Amino acid sequence: MKRYIWFYLLVKFFDTSFIALLVYVDDIVLTGHCISEIQFVKTFLDKQFCIKDLGQLRFFLGFEIARSKSGILLNQRKYTLELLEDAEILGSKPAATPFDPSTKLEATKGTPLTDTSSYRRLIGRLLYLTNTRPDISYSVQHLSQFVSKPTVLHYQAAQRILKYLKSAPAKSMFFSASSELKLHGFADLDWACCPDTRRQVTGYCVLLGSSLISWKSKKQSTVSRSSTEAEYRALAHLTCEIQWLNYLFHGLQVNFSKPASVYCDNRLAVYLAQNPTFHERSKHIELDCHVVREKINSKLIHLLLVSSASQLADIFTKSLHSTSFQSILSKLQLCDIHASPSPT
Repeated sequence: MKRYIWFYLLVKFFDTSFIALLVYVDDIVLTGHCISEIQFVKTFLDKQFCIKDLGQLRFFLGFEIARSKSGILLNQRKYTLELLEDAEILGSKPAATPFDPSTKLEATKGTPLTDTSSYRRLIGRLLYLTNTRPDISYSVQHLSQFVSKPTVLHYQAAQRILKYLKSAPAKSMFFSASSELKLHGFADLDWACCPDTRRQVTGYCVLLGSSLISWKSKKQSTVSRSSTEAEYRALAHLTCEIQWLNYLFHGLQVNFSKPASVYCDNRLAVYLAQNPTFHERSKHIELDCHVVREKINSKLIHLLLVSSASQLADIFTKSLHSTSFQSILSKLQLCDIHASPSPT
């Protein structure tokens, strides 16, 4: 299941600053360095289209924005509460994690669900929520595989995600005002984890300084012959994402420290990426995966080995127990402003 929201980003540069205009249908977000230029654009748009100025950004397409001197907090609290109310979950006991690690779901296991539309609608709404809730990305990705023929077991697993959301509906992404302009990426996988197809789930996340700005959890379309090959593919996906972010920053005339630090917990995958010899171990791997080696040589990324205990992308590839789950969330700068003070 895929949902696309198309935005238009228009940028105008000046000698020492720029302004950016983000447009979705008839909703507009305007930002920049120069207040006078922002006012000029607002006046121009008002003359052309008779716009309504809502002041400082606080709410946009279900996203709620809070500011402090420390940085910006982004969440979908109102959207989450509406979702819980519609699903009649507000009175239920909250769950500590979005997915039970002991639960193993299969495509045909369980009693077929009579009302399949309710399951599909719920997964669709949860997919939109993953825009600010990376903590449920793996669970929603996993359950979205069963939308064609959902069972009661699949629906019960989706209900657990809602019970987890009830425990912290206002959990927010924090973008620190003091983050260094350097990218850090983590890539990981769960090899041959799907009992139906034996395909692996790969995941990655990218942080700007200490702030999470990009992530993905996805079951791959091919079966890898080894965990090394699968990990190498995960690195390739992360490398392409960092390349795209590099283009975006360049377009915004933002300079950041290069190369980006990329972390992987598979020693053989790191060796394969750094070894220029196309040897027996890698001859079956498609050429597009070797973008990792190319970007290492061009100094876009710097590949480093990390321990499995410090692998932040773990949360995007598998269900974790509460202790490990909460530990990773704290490192990804997810916080609840209604439960504790904002980070400083």
